[in-house]
Amino acid sequence: MKTRLLVVDDEQSIRRLCMTIGNTLGYVCAEAESAEAALARLDTDTPDLLLTDLKLPNMSGVELLKQTKQLLPHTEVAIMTGHGSIESAVDAMKLGAYDYIEKPFRVEKMRLVTENEFLRERVTTEENLDGIIGSSANIQDVLRMISRLKDTRTPVLISGESGTGKELAARAIHFRGTMAKTPFVAVDCGSLVPTLMESELFGYEKGAFTGATKSKAGLFQSADGGTIFLDEIGELPLEMQAKLLRVLQEKEVRPVGSNDKVNVDVRVIAATNRDLEAAYRSGTFRKDLYFRLNVVTVHLPPLRERRSDIPVLVHHFLDRYAKGSHIQVTAAAMKSLLHYEWPGNVRELENCIARAVTLGDGKVIDVADLPPAIRSEQAGSGIVPSQDTSNLSTTALAEMERMTILRVFEQANGDKALAGKMLGISRATLYRKLKRYNIALKVGSASGRAEPEAAPQ
Repeated sequence: MKTRLLVVDDEQSIRRLCMTIGNTLGYVCAEAESAEAALARLDTDTPDLLLTDLKLPNMSGVELLKQTKQLLPHTEVAIMTGHGSIESAVDAMKLGAYDYIEKPFRVEKMRLVTENEFLRERVTTEENLDGIIGSSANIQDVLRMISRLKDTRTPVLISGESGTGKELAARAIHFRGTMAKTPFVAVDCGSLVPTLMESELFGYEKGAFTGATKSKAGLFQSADGGTIFLDEIGELPLEMQAKLLRVLQEKEVRPVGSNDKVNVDVRVIAATNRDLEAAYRSGTFRKDLYFRLNVVTVHLPPLRERRSDIPVLVHHFLDRYAKGSHIQVTAAAMKSLLHYEWPGNVRELENCIARAVTLGDGKVIDVADLPPAIRSEQAGSGIVPSQDTSNLSTTALAEMERMTILRVFEQANGDKALAGKMLGISRATLYRKLKRYNIALKVGSASGRAEPEAAPQ
């Protein structure tokens, strides 16, 4: 369902501009020239987001905010305001406004506000999806896509390196939607014995081969009415790919040793850590199966491209393996975790924290408690309580953020746009943070890009 946006402003040009931007972003837009007209629409056309000018004739935008929140608590309200009224807009946020936009406003800011419905869904999803956690732009994109796919039966291809959480994403798509009470069957295609693949997937009849003392339904039949998750689909041999393609096209399977076909109605979610497009071009994966599976793609980013999520993930895994223990992480250990490349991604981070909890003293995790490959020679001081990032001191948070920005800039080779994307912030926000932390930029080498230089402290 598309997001419904209601724009309230007494200037028609402003309303039309906002609606044009909203339509471009795929939202269903409506307009009202006054607060009274907006309130009249609320009963019949409930908006997901109401964007209102602060100053309106008769009733103000703040009063409209109050009444809207009373009538529709789940409708988000954003305030548009001139530069001289920012203080009033901030006061409106204290009353429940989601955000405010300065006039003249930029399309980028408008986009962030109108995406609020998906951000709300992301927060709810984070609380319920074990392991898919983070506020970086890359993970927000994944969670939004899961939200859009959860009630569809469209084939989905999940790509990503090993350890990024592909099965978690598949389970989220299934269990967050209307099919949650139907079967979910996970199949590791890479672990199937080649000679038994067909019988495992499609079932077999009694006497079909030596040892088949009774008939058995295959995994596709077990998933009937629900979802079958084909993990590492790229590992299937070409012969099985052809048989899988027929099942997907005809929606029926033929058990080994049987002349009869069995109808199956399943949603297929496949996952791979291989480049299937390159595989079909090289002839190791069927092109027609690739396009049959690749209707919608969800890409899970590697952990090295979402380093800003590492502290939150550390907290999550500490809560899993040492709940209630209030284990703290030293700044030096956190720095090591942020600097490491994580070839095993989130799975490797989870194993690292589990190891540190097991081998540590139950109170503090320091560099010495980390695996040798993760230890960093860069020393730090002080203790960062990672069990709840909201309790971090302002100084510790600032140092962690500054350190993360420096590291990401290094990874991005001084590319500010890429660094902002990796950090999950806009370029404008990045510039503000560079200024806040006194991070000077020096001219790069041949590329001419600006690279960060830690200013003297």
